[in-house]
Amino acid sequence: MEQFTLVGDTALHYADSQRGEPCVVLLHGYLESLDVWDDFSLLLRKAGGYRTVSLDLPGHGISEVVGQIHTMDFLALTVKQLLDKLNIEKCVMVGHSMGGYAALAFAEHYPERLRGLALFHSTPNADTPEKAENRRREIEMVKAGRKELLSRVNPEKGFSVENRKRLSDLIESLSLQVMLTEDEGITAVLEGMIARKDQQEMFLKLPVPELFVFGKQDEYIPTEAAEAIAARHPQARLAWLEHSGHMGFEEEPQEACRILTEFIDSLPGVASRAKELPAE
Repeated sequence: MEQFTLVGDTALHYADSQRGEPCVVLLHGYLESLDVWDDFSLLLRKAGGYRTVSLDLPGHGISEVVGQIHTMDFLALTVKQLLDKLNIEKCVMVGHSMGGYAALAFAEHYPERLRGLALFHSTPNADTPEKAENRRREIEMVKAGRKELLSRVNPEKGFSVENRKRLSDLIESLSLQVMLTEDEGITAVLEGMIARKDQQEMFLKLPVPELFVFGKQDEYIPTEAAEAIAARHPQARLAWLEHSGHMGFEEEPQEACRILTEFIDSLPGVASRAKELPAE
């Protein structure tokens, strides 16, 4: 069920299946919205009997833009305030790309609220100088009224070459989402990603189970870079999606669901249970 609520001073759009256990919170990536999780969250509910919660992070979808910079700490606080409103004490958090950065900030500030943390095509690394400069160019592009360039390039680049034709309708939908995202929301979150700190030490010491899911054909996080990240974090589980780029839960949804369900069901305190909910 989708609805609006006010968390702090932010008007927030979210979706909550309202039943199931444990709760799985899904945080979308840059230039996306909660809609990107629709099909995958349904798969999770049917496969694992989980409750799913997703939201438009501030500045994306139809949630409110608040200020000129949306730090990852601010996004994490917004998620925490939503969970408070929904009386959710603990959750499994899944962050895709930028959503992973917000999830890491949540883990830093509110580790007691987590059962587990899964990063889909995301890393605990801070931006490299080159990546930060690329984000600054995107800020200038948006301010110059050239957002359509992002809509033409970014969504398609997120998918592996082998999947682009098959998933062309989805790519077109994501391109439209870019155009619907407020300019101020795009620039605020870009500033927040540039400013975020390195979370590697925090991730190493986080006292909950962790999972990396990477795509073998990811143009944003190449295999060599993903392998280096995973090698630095042997405490985290590692899974690969062989035929995916940066959007594995859309490119290989069944395999991504299997990986995540196995992770969730292995977490302390998550009991074995029936794997099928009534049809929605």
